[in-house]
Amino acid sequence: MVQEREQRFLELLRRSDCAHLENKKILEIGCGNGDLLRDFIKWGARAENLVGLELIDERVADAHHLCPKDVTILQGNAANLQLSDQMFDLVLQSTVFTSVLDYGTKQQMAAEMCRVLKPDGLILWYDYHMNNPRNPDVKGVRLREIKALFPACEIRLERITLAPPIARRVAPYSWLLCYFLSKIPWLCSHYIGVIRPTVISR
Repeated sequence: MVQEREQRFLELLRRSDCAHLENKKILEIGCGNGDLLRDFIKWGARAENLVGLELIDERVADAHHLCPKDVTILQGNAANLQLSDQMFDLVLQSTVFTSVLDYGTKQQMAAEMCRVLKPDGLILWYDYHMNNPRNPDVKGVRLREIKALFPACEIRLERITLAPPIARRVAPYSWLLCYFLSKIPWLCSHYIGVIRPTVISR
């Protein structure tokens, strides 16, 4: 699943003319322990151009410990970014919106992501489009809702990631079968893609 996501992110960056990351300023909201920030360094981004935002104390501490010292890790709420307008070439969110149940908060987060993005910037999206029946605190964000959250944007999303309940049952017996099943869109649990604001809030 991680390899598939990495491969698809790199494809999206190439298709969007953002494959050369060395001069890109990048923000990840909900960065957790910074694993995706470290991936971006591996893909060519410079540590001093990376900013991670995380709400939870323990994850902030982990990100500080695990990421290179030149990566900026901030503690805060993505609905109220203490960052200047049009700072970033790329803004990334990975499984953050599904953990926010209040729609108004999601609207504020989306608006803030657009506000800090440069006019020619790009939002990278990876998140569940279906609910987790075992976890009421995770609510899938479907395409209709994404379009409502980013109303003045070009949105290109694809389905990815074999649904975890299926993967957990199949993987112990056949990774190859998991691979082929992951190519069937209606068996996939996430959207991945790019969002390009056509009107940037100021």
